[in-house]
Amino acid sequence: MNEHQEKVDRLVREFGGYWSPFEMLAALVEEVGELADELLKVEGVKGTGGRESLEEEIGDVVFALACIANHYGVDLLTALEKSVKKYRARDKNRWGEPDEDIKG
Repeated sequence: MNEHQEKVDRLVREFGGYWSPFEMLAALVEEVGELADELLKVEGVKGTGGRESLEEEIGDVVFALACIANHYGVDLLTALEKSVKKYRARDKNRWGEPDEDIKG
């Protein structure tokens, strides 16, 4: 578990422990919906909004995801690294040559 997940774990345990997996999934879906609403505002599609609100909603999504990852013992950074490698291999020819500064 990385240091950020450990912070989430300490807070959740301080507040009484993790919810059931499906309750955590519902919380994640709710947070993704709130992120979608903020994106619509930031892009001017639905009212107006600022990047601070967008940042907060992204943080809430990551927090909810960290709760699920912690429950199952998954390190989010390791999972993300594996996904980046997967997308790099799978989609390497999808958009042409990547910029030199983002190869890796």
